Amino acid sequence: MLSDVIDVDVLLELPRHAIWEYLSDPEWYPRFFRGMGTCERLTEAEPDRPAVYAVRVAPPHAEAVNLGLRAVIGRNGSDFTLESVDGSSFVSVRLFEVNENMTRIVATFFKAAQIHPALMKNENAALTAWTREGLQRIEDFLTGKPTSIVSNSGDYRSVQLSVAKTMVKTGVVRAARPDRGIKQLNSLAKWGFTLAGGFAAAAAREPKTIALADRRGSLTFAELHERTNRLAAALPGVGVTPGSTVAIMARNHAAMVECMVACGKLGAHLLLLNTGLGARQVEELLVRHNPQVVFLDDEFDSVIQYLRPNVMRISTAPAPNDRPTLEGLILGAPSTVVKATEPGRLIVLTSGTNGSPKSAKRPTPKGFQAVAAMLSRMPLQMGEKMLIAAPLFHSWGLAALQISTPIRSTVVLADRFDAEDCLRAISVHRCTSLIAVPVMIQRILDLPPAVRARYDTSSLRVVACSGSPMSGQLVTSFMDTFGDILYNFYGSTEVSWGTIADPTDLRAAPTTAGRPPLGTRISVLDEHGSPLPCGAVGRIFVGNDMLFDGYTDAAPPPIAGQLMDTGDLGYIDADGRLFVSGRDDEMIISGGENVFPRPVEEALAHLPQVSEVAVVGVPDVEYGQRLVAFVVPREGARLDQDMVRSYIHHRLSRFSVPRDVTFLTALPRNATGKILKRVLIQPTA
Repeated sequence: MLSDVIDVDVLLELPRHAIWEYLSDPEWYPRFFRGMGTCERLTEAEPDRPAVYAVRVAPPHAEAVNLGLRAVIGRNGSDFTLESVDGSSFVSVRLFEVNENMTRIVATFFKAAQIHPALMKNENAALTAWTREGLQRIEDFLTGKPTSIVSNSGDYRSVQLSVAKTMVKTGVVRAARPDRGIKQLNSLAKWGFTLAGGFAAAAAREPKTIALADRRGSLTFAELHERTNRLAAALPGVGVTPGSTVAIMARNHAAMVECMVACGKLGAHLLLLNTGLGARQVEELLVRHNPQVVFLDDEFDSVIQYLRPNVMRISTAPAPNDRPTLEGLILGAPSTVVKATEPGRLIVLTSGTNGSPKSAKRPTPKGFQAVAAMLSRMPLQMGEKMLIAAPLFHSWGLAALQISTPIRSTVVLADRFDAEDCLRAISVHRCTSLIAVPVMIQRILDLPPAVRARYDTSSLRVVACSGSPMSGQLVTSFMDTFGDILYNFYGSTEVSWGTIADPTDLRAAPTTAGRPPLGTRISVLDEHGSPLPCGAVGRIFVGNDMLFDGYTDAAPPPIAGQLMDTGDLGYIDADGRLFVSGRDDEMIISGGENVFPRPVEEALAHLPQVSEVAVVGVPDVEYGQRLVAFVVPREGARLDQDMVRSYIHHRLSRFSVPRDVTFLTALPRNATGKILKRVLIQPTA
């Protein structure tokens, strides 16, 4: 049990002034001290009043609690006190200069057990070790020790053993009727670990289970397998052969999935067109990829108006119309298809938020590793009823579809996202998991409580989000409303996955991107490709078995030691969690200071008057660059530019205060919900 008074005495081989900069500012603590999820300054220090901070304390295997701290800074720059706002406990810290390169730090804790109930059973030695480790991380940070490497992998044998254990634990691999088990393995042997192989194996194992459900009806695994065989057999009749390219522009429904599976079986490559693209962008992509056939929902006729006349258009609509239909191809074809030498690839477009989208070739999984990675951090189970609200043309929606086949999920699809319709579908189908992008769960929270209460969502166990950052306010509000079922998936089209934050991570640190899943390594590197210290901001690199196979129209991202550059900047905290500071091209230098838009967006998201916010950097004559905020106020809210600037001034550094604030009725977004910041700063915006 902790004593009421505990002294910790540490020597660091650093000058006092270097340590003081980080030790006297509690906002740095979560990067260096374990069990501190966040620390946010609420008020600035004034002559007669110390600064106040909100700290989220989350010891291992314990519930996170919020703690208010006052920071009383000594006048000589060598001592300070952190005290709880209720006065129940405090720590006094004194720095003594032994010589110009060595500092002695003495920390005196008073009633430290009052900070969190989980600490009451600790011994003094545990608190001493915790303090020493945190101070050592500050020394590592200042001396540049390469500690920002987090790995959830080992040698090949240990990874394979972990994969096998995960597969058995989740029921992906288990005893079955011998005939069905053999058919399942034969299907995987024939089609590989592709969408085609996954659905074929599920059809062999559980043929009568519903595979897909949409507004048009439902298909069992057996029906889907047979229909995609017929579609694959029919495609050569319209000029599609192994190795050729097909394009599709469609919303989430069974016909889109059938095209993916059939092209994979035939060995044709399928370009997934973003439904938010304009006609000229689509024209450019189709010229670049030269597809033999384009499948499309009829609503996108005008978008492909520049399609070459000799390219066949095939409607995904079930009813006959003035052009060939997918249904017509299926009905007139045999039910057998010759396996291609190489499976067809899916070509996914990047988001294009900073320019034209690039075409990324998705890799073919080599085994169960990709499935095991996801399941190691998200508790998806056999027989899930999975509502995929994220677009299937997006890498996140596609990843969910791919993970659904080995766990033989019933996948529920909706053509368009509507927040209330989403809750209705969860209630009607008793969905156990929801795959979404952050703007979707924000729209669900924006519904009036009375509307949300109409639908029983108690069946939900997992709500997995990806595609863009989630604000801490959104994370906390969603879990407070729906329970601790939220998972934040960090990845990209290029690296597939990097980290996953589970509800425990998100309660401790709501803005974290989480930890790497099985078989994954992450590292934060400097401009020379060397690992940075824990807590230092640098370029995020990821390594796993599903790094993409390159762009069809651009050079791939940099590779460093089998790790791929994500294009994001971030850091790793003391608990091994990743935090994304922003895109590499979003950071600005204002008055010589590195400034990121995301902390400003996070701070403004806490204002009850703010519905949505985006912050971008623009050129500035005086400071080189400055921040500009675009704010969507809530209906009926009173908010002006001075209020926004004053709020940020009291929460962040002066360089983070937006010089300009523009109020909008909505932010421009692409089809996956990402904010198009480049549109905001265009002259016509």
